[in-house]
Amino acid sequence: MTQIEAVLFDYGMVISAPPTASAWERMKAITGLDEAGLHAGYWKYRHEYDRGTHTGEEFWRLAVGHSGGKADEEQVAKLLAADVDLWGDLNQPMVDWIWRLQKAGIKTGILSNMGDAMEAGLSAKYGWLDQFHHKVWSYKLKLAKPEAEIYRHAVEGLGVEAGHVLFVDDKAENIAAAEAAGLQGIVYGDHAVFEQEMKERGWAELLEV
Repeated sequence: MTQIEAVLFDYGMVISAPPTASAWERMKAITGLDEAGLHAGYWKYRHEYDRGTHTGEEFWRLAVGHSGGKADEEQVAKLLAADVDLWGDLNQPMVDWIWRLQKAGIKTGILSNMGDAMEAGLSAKYGWLDQFHHKVWSYKLKLAKPEAEIYRHAVEGLGVEAGHVLFVDDKAENIAAAEAAGLQGIVYGDHAVFEQEMKERGWAELLEV
């Protein structure tokens, strides 16, 4: 059994709950796009926004323009706020565990693909994000998971050998890249299933802090 000295978390769908439907509907109303049109533009440019190629404002103009729409300054501001709300609901069982880990003195970190405006909005909304020992936001490095270099930054910031860091992410390709970089990894979906895997891998004591 490998001893875990730090736990590294993705934000979306791990710390956060699934996207908030009401915020998505607000985006459709602001842009005037239908479901397919908003999805097409939102996801086409999202990775490069998270990677820091585009600012939040640039991202939204590209996303709306992809389906033939236009967004003025006021609309862009509303879309940025709605996007924060889209990912702003919390996965409370995971958040509760993070707080217990921090109280027990176990290092915690964030490694998230996230753009500038999203990070600013969430950090303003949740001041307790400052309590993580180290945070890696992809846009600041002009890197994004699953690029190998971003995992090295996260491990160095935690000050723990890679093999003693557990990374929790909802995407299998990101966990595979983390494991290739020497970290331990668990793909997160259902919280009860996650806890069961933790126990099976000999890390039950971490759940009990």
